[in-house]
Amino acid sequence: MTVVGPFGLSVRDQALEADVQTGLAAVEAGLLDATKSEVLFITEAAQHLVRAGGKRFRPLLVMLAAQFGDPYAPGVVPAAVVVELTHLATLYHDDVMDEGTVRRGVDSANARWGNSVAVLTGDFLFARASHILADLGPEAVRIQAEAFERLVTGQILETAGPRDGRDPVAHYLDVIGGKTGSLIAVSGRFGAMMSGADETVVDILTQYGERLGVAFQLADDVLDVASDSHESGKTPGTDLREGIPTLPVLLLRAQAEAHRLPDDLALVELLDGDLADEARHAEALRRLRAHPALEQARRETVRYAEEARSTLTPLPECYAKAALVELCDAVVHRAG
Repeated sequence: MTVVGPFGLSVRDQALEADVQTGLAAVEAGLLDATKSEVLFITEAAQHLVRAGGKRFRPLLVMLAAQFGDPYAPGVVPAAVVVELTHLATLYHDDVMDEGTVRRGVDSANARWGNSVAVLTGDFLFARASHILADLGPEAVRIQAEAFERLVTGQILETAGPRDGRDPVAHYLDVIGGKTGSLIAVSGRFGAMMSGADETVVDILTQYGERLGVAFQLADDVLDVASDSHESGKTPGTDLREGIPTLPVLLLRAQAEAHRLPDDLALVELLDGDLADEARHAEALRRLRAHPALEQARRETVRYAEEARSTLTPLPECYAKAALVELCDAVVHRAG
C-alpha cells in the first residue's frame, strides 16, 4: 500500500500506483510547459502558484477516472492539465476579490504584483487552458465552457448574495455547487471520457465529482473554524476574519434567527464586529467551535460525501473504485 496524492490517499495496487504517479508527474510537467511565455515576467507570475504546490486534487481525480478505460489514452493528461490550469486561474481572481495576501504558503500574486497583474495572469492561464482544450475536440470545449459558466455564475451568486426570501443556506449550497462542484465534476467526466470509458461510467463519475466537490468545500468550511493547524492551507479563522460566509456561520445565523436565544444572538453580534482584533477573533472562534452549528456542518459534509460514495455503487469492483471510495472517506476525515 502506497500513499499518493492529497490527504494521504492509499493505493493498494502497484499497477494503479504506477499509472497515477506517472500521470501526475506528466501533469506537473504539462503545467510548467503551459505556463511558459516568451515574456519572462509572465512566466514568473503564471508559474507562481504552480511552483507553490497544491493538492492536485482535480488531476488525481482525472487519473483515477481514466482507470475505467485506457489510462494512457492521449487526451487524459492534457485534460488534467486543463482542469488544474482553470482552477489555478480562479485562485488568482479569488485572491483579488477577497483581498487575500497569502496562498499556498507564499505571497498571493495580487499582494506581490498588484491586482491588475493578478487578474491578467489568471486570464493568461484561462487562455492557455483553452489552447490545450481545443486539441481535445468540440465536445470537450463545450463541457468545459458549461462548467466555467457554472463556476462564474456561482461566484456572481456569492457576490450578489441570496435574493429576498431565499434561504441563505440553500443559496450557499448552490454557490459552492457552481464554484467548486462544477470543475471537480468535469475532472471525473474528462478522465472517464478521454479514456474511452462507457457513457454510463462517464455519467457516474461526473455525478460523483459534483457531490465530492461540494463535500470538499464544506470540509474546508469546517476546517476554517475547527482546525488548530494549517490543514486547510490557510490560518484557521481566515474566512471568519474576512467575513466570508461559510456553512457553520450560516447555520448559526439561521438558528439565531429562528430561536432568538441570547447566546446565539450574542455570537452573531460578535461575528458582525471587528474580527481584525485578535482577542475578538479568538473569542469568536472559541465560541463557534463549541456551537452545535459546527457539528451540523460536519454532518452536512458527511451527507454529501456519502452521496458521492453511493453513486459509485454500479461501477465494477476494482482498485480504482476503492481509491475513489477512499477519497470520500478522506474528505470526511478532514472535517472530523
